[in-house]
Amino acid sequence: MEEHEMQDWRENLAEMMAAFASTHMPFGKYGPQHFPPKGLLLHQLPAEYLMWFKKAGFPKGNLGRLLEALCEIHYTGAEAVLTPLRGPDAKAHPLRKERRKSFDFGSRETQA
Repeated sequence: MEEHEMQDWRENLAEMMAAFASTHMPFGKYGPQHFPPKGLLLHQLPAEYLMWFKKAGFPKGNLGRLLEALCEIHYTGAEAVLTPLRGPDAKAHPLRKERRKSFDFGSRETQA
């Protein structure tokens, strides 16, 4: 790879990373309707959601290109490149809401 090609690649990657960190999902399960006010940031989307887009088809335009790139990052196991955006201990948003782990059945008395 020549010097100018390498520079173009680095600039493109930097632009993509900035877009992952500043673009919100504008529709769907992780859009503003379910995660107000703007929806989740793209880098927070779970891999399973991105894989669904891979099967169903990515949206047209820049959003589709970004989602496809994120999908490829997850598919190849290169999620570590997203760590600076998320922080060292953060992960993608879980697909399901956390379930309640304790239950209160009140003070029912059992019959003998």
